[in-house]
Amino acid sequence: MATIEECRAALDKLSDNMAGAEGDVREAAALDRSVSCHITDLDVTFVGRMEDGRIVVRDTLEGPPREKAEIRLAMTGDDLVALVDGELHFARAWGSGRVKLEAGLRDLFRLRKLL
Repeated sequence: MATIEECRAALDKLSDNMAGAEGDVREAAALDRSVSCHITDLDVTFVGRMEDGRIVVRDTLEGPPREKAEIRLAMTGDDLVALVDGELHFARAWGSGRVKLEAGLRDLFRLRKLL
């Protein structure tokens, strides 16, 4: 089982990947939205913002998200690490329910370019 530190490192890596992206992916990453990522097996939530093409994690909270972020993710720590490392395909994980992504319809269309 992935640790909180490994999950935070995976989010940092994802942020770095987004910041270095080009073309459509860079455009999709340019959203300015509140973000939460609930790690279900550790019962912690990383909260922050997507801004300037990066994910800026501002806090780590125990339990599920306390406020409704504009972009909400939920998954196990192992799935987060596998997604960022390219070992788990997002669409298959989302379709099977292993990963949950909630956002407004317009944001979902933009985010699909990242995934």
